[in-house]
Amino acid sequence: MNMLGLAKRVGARFLLTSTSEVYGDPLQHPQAETYWGNVNPIGVRSCYDEGKRTAETLTMDYHRGAGIEVRIARIFNTYGPRMSIDDGRVVSNFVAQALRKEPLTVYGDGKQTRSFQYVSDLVEGLMRLMEGDHVGPFNLGNPGEFTMLELAEVVQETIDRNAKIEFRPNTEDDPHKRRPDITKAKQLLGWEPTVSLRKGLPLMVSDFRQRIFGDQTSAE
Repeated sequence: MNMLGLAKRVGARFLLTSTSEVYGDPLQHPQAETYWGNVNPIGVRSCYDEGKRTAETLTMDYHRGAGIEVRIARIFNTYGPRMSIDDGRVVSNFVAQALRKEPLTVYGDGKQTRSFQYVSDLVEGLMRLMEGDHVGPFNLGNPGEFTMLELAEVVQETIDRNAKIEFRPNTEDDPHKRRPDITKAKQLLGWEPTVSLRKGLPLMVSDFRQRIFGDQTSAE
């Protein structure tokens, strides 16, 4: 609300980086922007899911009621260099664990799916969104879909084929499937991702390896 108020005062174009989490645990697959989602409003994850949904509501209210120029992007899982090593995101976890010779932590049966886009693809999508004439929302994600076990296998192939996998109980309200329908972004923004997981992951691994072992060297 503070940023929307600022945009109103100075006549700025406002970008909301929303999330695929607005779809909750989806009953529609893949998820298109027209899908309203399946969200538990009182669950352990709801502060994030509903927070982003509320942000979209406020953004559209300011757009319709105050004439603010707005753009809304629903961002799906994104990875790349310079991520926080211990941020708890699944790609960061797997890469850091494999480099440290720790077991890769898989929650539940590992059959839940996610779609992973490389950061440069996301940046290109956001730039096209901001420079274009369409409010959105737009799904910005890579439609390549991987189970957690398949992601773990790609990390093993990239870093350490002997890395072990450790199964743990699943977290509450963890979405079973996540894959963007990017038809709208293709048609209206002329955008689609170009970096596959197998092409982008080694770039992230190189950065993580340098920072993890560089930090250890300086600590010693």
